[in-house]
Amino acid sequence: MTLEDEAKLQPSHLTLPVHYWQQGSEQEKLDCIAEEVPIAMVYNGISHAVMMASPANLHEFSLGFSLSEGIIDHAAEMYDIELVASEKGIEVRLEISSERMMSLKSHRRNLTGRTGCGLCGSESLETAIRPIKSVTPQALPASPVIQHALSQLSEHQKLQALTGAVHGAAWCDDTGKIILLCEDVGRHNALDKLIGSLALRKINTQSGFVVISSRASYEMVQKVTSVNIATLVAVSAPTGLAISLANQAKLNLIGFARPGRHTFYTKFDK
Repeated sequence: MTLEDEAKLQPSHLTLPVHYWQQGSEQEKLDCIAEEVPIAMVYNGISHAVMMASPANLHEFSLGFSLSEGIIDHAAEMYDIELVASEKGIEVRLEISSERMMSLKSHRRNLTGRTGCGLCGSESLETAIRPIKSVTPQALPASPVIQHALSQLSEHQKLQALTGAVHGAAWCDDTGKIILLCEDVGRHNALDKLIGSLALRKINTQSGFVVISSRASYEMVQKVTSVNIATLVAVSAPTGLAISLANQAKLNLIGFARPGRHTFYTKFDK
């Protein structure tokens, strides 16, 4: 299935009539609404996870999810991706190496749950938090570079501008220029789509950093470190566990990143 065919599966947003009230006056208008659908990840014929997500960039989503969840270690271990739509949702049928499939079966997690849910469905407390990978040290982005990235964020968030209901994850080069940005109703999904996009384009993740429009939870730290990204910038706050894992992984973690200010929660330089 081509990317053009994928775009025909289901739109990422729709237009609906609403009643808008402001300062004592009500009127009917058309509003853009973000769409979300069940996306089933099926590996070598076995259903592994179902997530609610925006029905766009599903090739990138499935590849990024597979990498960030440790199902595969390299994009080359993904042999085929097929999208199959039905009335109930979209199946992403993935073919991976037999070695990786055996590993998946032995560490199977059932992730059916909320929008972009990171922990729901883990079979035990022991499987909830995977061992963190240390990242290769890289230069800490200077504050003006971080601020330059933030200044471009809103102009790249096209779906958010239309709907006000989606998260964004951006890849920035070492000057702070946004190179890629992916959006989704789920913050984890947006980051997975970005990770998949980086892998498909063979972009060197050792020369840049990620900006997310959400908080920095532990799952977001796990995802970026799984693909050796050394700096994560979040518009909102990090959690305590995210900071702890960032310290273990030697990840630069920046939170409350807003125009004119940001907070370094961990700092590691090359």
